[in-house]
Amino acid sequence: MNKILKSSDSDFLKKFHEVVNYDRSEILDVSSVVSDIIKNVRERGDAAVIEYTSKLDRNNEVQLEVSNDSIEEYIKDVPEDIKDALDLAAERIKNYHQKQLPADQSYQDENETTLGYFWRAVESVGIYVPGGTASYPSSVLMNAIPAKIAGVKDVTMVTPFTDGKINPSIMYAAKVAGVTNIYPIGGAQAIAALTFGTETIKPVNKIVGPGNIYVAEAKRQVSGTVGIDMFAGPSEVVIIADTNNEPKIIAADLIAQSEHDPSAQSILICNDESLANNVIKEVDDQISNLPRGEIARSSWDKNGYIIIANDIDESFNLSNQLAPEHLELLIDNAESYLSKISNAGAVFLGKNTPEALGDYIAGPSHVLPTSRSAKFSSGLSVYDFLKKISLIGCTDKSLANLGEAAIKIATNEGLDGHARSIEYRLSKK
Repeated sequence: MNKILKSSDSDFLKKFHEVVNYDRSEILDVSSVVSDIIKNVRERGDAAVIEYTSKLDRNNEVQLEVSNDSIEEYIKDVPEDIKDALDLAAERIKNYHQKQLPADQSYQDENETTLGYFWRAVESVGIYVPGGTASYPSSVLMNAIPAKIAGVKDVTMVTPFTDGKINPSIMYAAKVAGVTNIYPIGGAQAIAALTFGTETIKPVNKIVGPGNIYVAEAKRQVSGTVGIDMFAGPSEVVIIADTNNEPKIIAADLIAQSEHDPSAQSILICNDESLANNVIKEVDDQISNLPRGEIARSSWDKNGYIIIANDIDESFNLSNQLAPEHLELLIDNAESYLSKISNAGAVFLGKNTPEALGDYIAGPSHVLPTSRSAKFSSGLSVYDFLKKISLIGCTDKSLANLGEAAIKIATNEGLDGHARSIEYRLSKK
């Protein structure tokens, strides 16, 4: 596949729209399998969860709840330098999200009507933390800390113990983030248990966190019974770069995204074909000695592109159509171009800001919209764990001033009961 697309080519728009519209999610219909799992867990509770966990996670000694003593035993195996790094990340994530907390508001208008709103936290949240080829303590921090800052009382974590084992750093991150309960389960059965509860696991009000195709499908099926954060697709980055860049660094940033998953997407937009060719060479060289090189190679070969744009305005226009999860601006005076950005999950300003910093330690949550959904949605924040409740209060004066108009609208809509609930009050005045 030709890695370079030139906007000056006659067939560019056709090829570009193919990139924009290409579905990188796993093409596999698991809806009936997941539906059966959910039904089984809902009906049989713990027994079904244990059965699926033993079979799918190869965990033959399933203990549905992880005790505090067990957590402390795991934490003993975490190196001090990893603890220090996670502590620093947690502190920065807390500080960033603390500044997002909104204030309640109320006022009285000219009719003496009290209007406003106040905020209340979701009472309980379940966090899904993947296992598999890579387990991420950073995901625990990025999901749990915004919830705790919002005021969520009960934060439950589920994560698969494959072969009965777990990354100890995940346990340390859970403790630092304030997770209240941990269950060693994964897959669709974990989502079902969090939704409907079992003898051991309490149901939650909202479920967040990424997972495989079975987890994503389970979240889709239970959405509405519980809240969910988003339907997460494969990770992606778009890099807009000027000519004053090192190909080695650009290539490293592209690969950092590619190594996530074979379906991840890495795209460079620049206006220098020489830079583009040098970046391609660097990508090939760096992938050859990368521990996750096979994954990165598959991702880059299938989904990696370099686009040669005519100018900076066209670069941002193309990026806005791609609506990337991550947008790196490897350009001089990057902040001056923010007004050109309409669609992105997160923006990384300047040549000293690799996307990987945002994955771990910068402060904003790394849970971001994918699959072009940055056109209509935002990254995870305290707002995902808060409810805004409207406030309305009438005095004699405001009821008299507003009531007649409300009665007319209710009558016009054929809802006489609504009209009467106002009329009866007015008749007493």
